[in-house]
Amino acid sequence: MNYLLSVLVENKPGVLSRVTGLISRRGFNIESLTVAPTEDSNLSRMTIIVEADEIGFEQITKQLHKLVSVYKISDLTYEDAVERELVLFKVQSAPERRHEIIEIANVFRAKVVDVGKNTLTIEATGAESKLNAMEDLLHAYGIKQLTRTGKIAMARGSAQ
Repeated sequence: MNYLLSVLVENKPGVLSRVTGLISRRGFNIESLTVAPTEDSNLSRMTIIVEADEIGFEQITKQLHKLVSVYKISDLTYEDAVERELVLFKVQSAPERRHEIIEIANVFRAKVVDVGKNTLTIEATGAESKLNAMEDLLHAYGIKQLTRTGKIAMARGSAQ
């Protein structure tokens, strides 16, 4: 099962390495990892999706709590949370078919961010299912390159 963690850590060199090392040393795979500073420049938030069973996940969270540089761990797996991901698609685009690809982008509220001689680069944000559906449609035109940020998440409302 994939678990979604939001981890508040010190914004210092080596913290990312310690956290990911702790998880990988125990034999668990990190499916997605996003790290960036928060509103407090001394703190960073790590959004981690880790594949584990229930016992393994409990072991990971207990070990993370022991790290001095970890301030708070929030399990958002079953919480009401806002989740988003960013993806860039570079799509093969003959000039006579560009309007079709642009229409797909518009339906998904995505933006064309670059136009090449035979390609369009599209930026899309949203839930994983939305981005997967867009990817499925764009495969018919020929995706030359694709990159995803990994999921970010935040608890809804006043929950922290």
